[in-house]
Amino acid sequence: RSLLPQSLPEQVAVEVASRYLAAGARAGVGGDWFDVIPLSGARVALVVGDVVGHGIHASATMGRLRTAVRTLADIDLPPDELLTHLDDLVARLATEGEGTARTPLEGETTTSEAPAAGDVGATCLYAVYDPVSRRCTLARAGHPLPAVVSPDGTVELLDLPAGPPLGLGGLPFEALETELPERSLLALYTDGLIESRDDDVDDGVSRLRRALATPAASLDVLCDTVLGAVLLQRPTDDVALLIARTRALSADRVAAWEVAPDPSAVAEARKNALGRLESWGLTDAAFATELVVSELVTNAIRHAEPPIQLRLIHDRSLICEVSDASSTAPHMRRARTFDEGGRGLLLVAQLTQRWGTRPTATGKTIWAEQTIDPVRPPLAV
Repeated sequence: RSLLPQSLPEQVAVEVASRYLAAGARAGVGGDWFDVIPLSGARVALVVGDVVGHGIHASATMGRLRTAVRTLADIDLPPDELLTHLDDLVARLATEGEGTARTPLEGETTTSEAPAAGDVGATCLYAVYDPVSRRCTLARAGHPLPAVVSPDGTVELLDLPAGPPLGLGGLPFEALETELPERSLLALYTDGLIESRDDDVDDGVSRLRRALATPAASLDVLCDTVLGAVLLQRPTDDVALLIARTRALSADRVAAWEVAPDPSAVAEARKNALGRLESWGLTDAAFATELVVSELVTNAIRHAEPPIQLRLIHDRSLICEVSDASSTAPHMRRARTFDEGGRGLLLVAQLTQRWGTRPTATGKTIWAEQTIDPVRPPLAV
């Protein structure tokens, strides 16, 4: 349990609730996991995975895979590319473990389901939801299909391309992009929820669909309802369940402008950004935002390709994004004493809490995020 999330992070894209139910004592600890990972641009990644087998080996592998997913998510890889890298990692773990059979630790339970040394396998589902566009991109590696509940209560399983389980290698992963209306429910789970030795998987899926369609006072209540309705007996495999209710960022919290590929357009970009900050009541962030906009837009005009777009997003933080049609990503370096360039991104890093770059279908986006100070009460005299 210490390898699972101890708390789910705050973010604006979705409201989430989760459950983890361990199998019976005879099975030993397992390798199921879930995660919620905030991404740039107010987006969020939702992850559920399942390592084959039980015991300390499965739990340790789960911890390594969860760490790897968070690392790959941090560089904003699309879901299908992220699973490709994760597939390579699982294959390497299997290679490293070949020929390393060991004696079980004292008190460790061994089962026929425990993988042999060098035998590593896992399934995973990775989804990215964007509250600005309300679009969700998903890819899976041999994992059960996710369920979507529309605001009117209709339940469907998203028909994602299957993809092979992690570790097989050689076969590509495919992503599906779909639009989710605001307040849709997205349910991710491991196969222990719907499969058992004594029950048909189709019956488990039918019970899951009926449970998700049941009105509930909260997501926590819905999680309990699902577990109670779908599991007819104590599970023989671990169960991980993650349910997310989507939110949408209102249009008045997002502003975007096309930027002409001309140095004179930088002043207009600053003016547009400052005007929007004033309408949002964020004039305290004007100085830093003006410098960030100047640097990112200037870099795009000088070193990238049109079309260029400037976008501001106001959620719990203030996000500045500049997108262009070039796939070449910048990197920060420390300028030497007599260098005339190389200080821009260093300045951006100093003025913001986080910055980075992510690939897009047509190029890349460079983003910078500032923390918005809460309104301070008057100082006591």
